[in-house]
Formats: sequence, structure tokens, C-alpha cells
Amino acid sequence: MKMRQLPLKNLLGRPGRTAALVLLTAFLALSVFGGSVVVRSLRSGLDSLQARLGADIIVLPASAESKVSFKDLLLQGTAGAFYMDASALDRVREVEGVEIAAPQTFLASLKADCCAVKVQVIGIDPDVDFTVKPWIDRSYSQGLDDMAVAVGCRVTADVGESLKIYDRYTHVVAKLAETGTGLDTAVYCNMDTMKALLAAAEEKGVSHKITSDDSDLISAVYVKVKDGYDVGLVNNRLNGHVRKATAVKARSMFTDVSDSLTGISRTVTLLIGAIWTLAFIILVIAFAMMAAERRREFAVLRLVGVSRRGLCGLILTESALCSLAGGALGVALAALAVFPFTTLIETRLGLPYLAPSIGAALLLAAGTLLLTLLVGALASAWAAWRLSRTDPGTTLREGT
Repeated sequence: MKMRQLPLKNLLGRPGRTAALVLLTAFLALSVFGGSVVVRSLRSGLDSLQARLGADIIVLPASAESKVSFKDLLLQGTAGAFYMDASALDRVREVEGVEIAAPQTFLASLKADCCAVKVQVIGIDPDVDFTVKPWIDRSYSQGLDDMAVAVGCRVTADVGESLKIYDRYTHVVAKLAETGTGLDTAVYCNMDTMKALLAAAEEKGVSHKITSDDSDLISAVYVKVKDGYDVGLVNNRLNGHVRKATAVKARSMFTDVSDSLTGISRTVTLLIGAIWTLAFIILVIAFAMMAAERRREFAVLRLVGVSRRGLCGLILTESALCSLAGGALGVALAALAVFPFTTLIETRLGLPYLAPSIGAALLLAAGTLLLTLLVGALASAWAAWRLSRTDPGTTLREGT
């Protein structure tokens, strides 16, 4: 038998011990790869949302806070609907320090014919919008005509199809890139389309009126502050100038989310560190016990001409094979546990969650395999060094 075939033969000849080592390294790889994917997805989701939002301040009806958490408004889109008179937009624009004020109108979540999940209809003014419009332009730059809509990536209507909302048919012109938030199930249209949909909702008995007349309605105003102005000062001015409305600094909400994400990342990192420390100790003990059990076997190999270096190589190769098999198994199990359930993870955590691309996931998997191999080599190195220094004659005489 050739020397290079011996490590595999040894492992196959002791299936119980080999399976235990493979499962232990698989557990290590699963914890590292799964934890890394979750933390990376949370950070990517927050970065994506922050890049897409772009607003410094959000002005909402004073009654909005009783209907939806401002944090949920930022992270998950709006749940339900709330309204104020469109004249609030003019009052926002009158405040010193406001550079751009872009209105949005929300239509209450509903079950659309095309969708397995509720969708949120959001009306924007394409001429002034700086939050959603740049995001839509990446997929469709021809503008939103009347009854044309752009849909989030999780809405099951495709470009070119019709989407019925309150018995009104809209035309899907764009499907948007993933953000990792509830906005991926939203539908976007211009303000004229939103007026038609609000009227259709009224016909269905869903009332959105806030006054006795038919004045225009908006749900929120997204504000960009001029350079050189303090956001907090402008926010206070808006709260004092716009009646029946509440101005909220978007960045303060991001800070709260970032703090939550930091806490989750720290917890995951500590758990991974604890698992790896414990597993490394177990691996060292396992290889030491294996070495003690196989002392006579290695002594015979030394007597038939295997060098100390060759003996070390044999043990390290066995360790590498176990680590590689366990690492691949752990990565595969983590992928099956994480990637099919991104929506569920996002919902449970209540944070933006944007899964990594295939390329990024492959890099994480490769890094996990390398780390698993390194830990396996370190765990077996001491046993290999100790065995290579043992006198084979003494070992064999001890067994007689």
C-alpha cells in the first residue's frame, strides 16, 4: 500500500471515530458560516436601506404614532394607513433649512389577487421624490405614467403583467432590487394613480377621508435638509410650524437600529467564539486519545521506515480530511437552514435583512472551510509532534 493512501484507509477502517470527528467539525463550520451569513445580511440590509432612504427628517400626521411604530415605518414600510391634508407639504417647504420636501401617500395593506402576502401601495411625486425615485430609476427610468406601477422584488407580479388593486387594473413596468425590508412587498405609483386607487377603496367601503371635503391627502413628507443647517434645529422648526404633524429625525431611528444590530452581532460573535473554544479543546483531547490508542500502530510504521516527518504528515492529513468533510457538511447544513428562510428571519428579528449574493456566500463558505482546516491542523499538531518524538522500540516493548 502506498503511503499517500494510508490516511484514507485509516479513516475508513474506523468509521465510528471518523464520524465523530466529522460531525464535530461540521458543527463548527455550521456555527461560523450560519452566524456570518446572518450578521452580514443584517449589515447589508441596513446599508441598503440607509442608501435608499436619503431623508434627514420624516414629517407624519400627529395620529400616526398610535397606528404604527416610527421604527417599523422606517424598516418595514407602513402598516396600515394614515393621512393629513396636502397643505402640510406647503408648510413644510416654508421652513428655513428645508432643501427638498417630497410627499408620499400610503394605501392600507391589502390582499392583492397576484400576491401571497399583503402589499403596501405607496404614491410618490416623481418630480420631487428623492427617496424612492432613484431606486426605481435603476430598473426603469421612463417615469411612472398613470396606472403604471413599480413593484418590490417579493411581489409576484412580473413586468408587463396587470395587477388588480381594489378592482382597478394597474400595469407593472418595473420590478425593483431587493432591500431586505418590508418595502420589498410594496407597490409604487404616481399621485394621480394613488388618487384613483383611494377613490376605488372608498367605493369598497374603505374610508380614508379626514375632512368633510375632498381635499388631497398625503401620509408623509420626506425632508432633505440644506447643507450647513443643523438637522435637529430644522426638525424643531418643523414641529413648531406644521400643525397636527410630528417631525422625526430619520438618522436617530437609524442609530437605534444600528445599536440593535451591534448587540446582535456581538452576541453572535461571542456564541461562535465560545463554540469554537469548546470544540477546539474537544478536538485536542480527541486527537490525543487517538494518538494514545494508536501508539503501537505508529511505532510499527516508524520501524518499517516511515520518517518522523512522514508520521506527522499522516496525522495532519487525516485531520485535514476530517476537517474538509465536516466543514463541507456544516456549510451545506447552514445554507439549508438560513437561505430558504430569509423572510422569516427578517420578520423575527424585525431588522433589515439582505442575504449575500452567490459570490459573497461562496467566499464566506471558502473562508469557513479554511478556518475549519486550520483549527483541525492546530488541534492535531500537538498529538503529531508528540508521537513523532516517541521511540518506537520502547513503545513496542511496553506492549509485551
